[in-house]
Amino acid sequence: MTRPGRPDATRHGRDRRARVLAPPPGARRIEGTRPTTAVVGGGIAGLAAATALAERGVAVTLYEREPFLGGRAGGWPTRLADGTPATMSRGFHAFFRQYYNLRGLLRRTDPGLERLTGLPDYPLWHSDGLRDGFRHVPRTPPWSALGFAALSPSFRLRDLRRMSLPAALPLFDVRVPDVYARLDGVSAHGFLDAVGFPPGARHLAFEVFSRSFFADPRRLSAAEMVLMFHIYFLGSAEGLLFDVPGAPFPAALWEPLAGYLRRHGARIRTGTAVEHIAPAGDGGHEVATTAEETRHDTVVLALDAPGLRRLVAGSGRLGDGPWRERVAALRDAPPFLVSRLWLDRPVAPERPAFLGTGGYAGLDNVSVLERYEDEAARWAARTGGSVVELHAYARHPRDSRETEQKALIGELHRVYPETAGAGIVDARHLWRSDCPLFPVGGYAGRPTVRTPDPALVVAGDLVRTGLPVALMERAATSGFLAANALLERWGVRGQTLWTVPGRGRGVLLRSLARPAAGAGRG
Repeated sequence: MTRPGRPDATRHGRDRRARVLAPPPGARRIEGTRPTTAVVGGGIAGLAAATALAERGVAVTLYEREPFLGGRAGGWPTRLADGTPATMSRGFHAFFRQYYNLRGLLRRTDPGLERLTGLPDYPLWHSDGLRDGFRHVPRTPPWSALGFAALSPSFRLRDLRRMSLPAALPLFDVRVPDVYARLDGVSAHGFLDAVGFPPGARHLAFEVFSRSFFADPRRLSAAEMVLMFHIYFLGSAEGLLFDVPGAPFPAALWEPLAGYLRRHGARIRTGTAVEHIAPAGDGGHEVATTAEETRHDTVVLALDAPGLRRLVAGSGRLGDGPWRERVAALRDAPPFLVSRLWLDRPVAPERPAFLGTGGYAGLDNVSVLERYEDEAARWAARTGGSVVELHAYARHPRDSRETEQKALIGELHRVYPETAGAGIVDARHLWRSDCPLFPVGGYAGRPTVRTPDPALVVAGDLVRTGLPVALMERAATSGFLAANALLERWGVRGQTLWTVPGRGRGVLLRSLARPAAGAGRG
């Protein structure tokens, strides 16, 4: 197997204009009696919060319902039909180089990020024959956008002439939270219509971002999509290339971090669901699981949207009425499907490790795991086969799962015809509907890190942070912000954070965008 090159995986990975967010001054660690914190949820947000707290002397207990850590980026053991032990997960995750705070979390146990492998390109295919990618696109804004338009076959001169520059100007002056005031009332689909993006470019560029939220662009807030464009394209010089773990998520990421937390005195309670939380009379909280009830001074709720709704609904005294109503109003993105296939013959050697697709009747991307993951590479080398993973986002809740699974495999045969004759040694199909939906007009109702109770904070990718972060980076950043809010109570200095620049890079383009934004608000 030829592993992708990884020349950038160990570099600092920080744009020279990246924004530093220093926490309030304070002591280095807790002195005297150690306060206790319950972190409810062992995904990225909970692990970030637990790490920052435990490092500074807080007595942390981390509760996770599943038997594994990592949340939606976790993994669990399975056994294939041929008897091979394997690790299953919810699918491919791209660790972009703009994920400064997530990468900082991973550096706790992997200082050089040696467990990440850099992929050489982010290729995109459309069923009508268009092929695109980001490998040769300049990384420095605004040349990144100009270079993409010049190099991409999805942009033709006559298409560019038809586009509306005034409608596109908000892309060049993205500021948080201003972007939500300007665009949260518009759908991603409606924004692209107003700009007049050519259909090919829409499928191969912008919908990559909107579908990253597992949502139909007609239901997704344009503010979220435009923010993504800022993070990955026009606001950051990191580019659109990314790294992936070279081993399954547990071995590469979360088992080492669990060991790190334990060395800092944290207790990790996997397979333990928190059922109820009640404020205690002394300002702390009683945290109840099926087995016991334990008092903690503070609580971090680091749950996905369904889990947060359930726990708050079952804990009638948490927060106040308006806060509880906002949590209850959170909605989930439509279901998505992950199909992983162990094939008895290899895909063609030129196939990339990851491919984004459009126009393939539900198929959104294809991964060939043995190109980058050691466990899959060993299986492929031993059997002569391939391990292929397919993703389908924003499926209808009433779709027939069996029909959709078969259709997805049929689309794989269209994309990679050599797989049509392959036998399937084994398969795993996962249907999930637990990602947050960021609907049109929904920003104001999303919870923030702080709650009406100063001893209770919230973290996760559903949280409104006021920073230019998204997806896994929003989860990690919000986890650190939640820890910082608690540490500030105890006079302890929290975690320093980084983000991409907080506004658009081009002075001229920003100056053009501001009058258009003012007119739009009028």
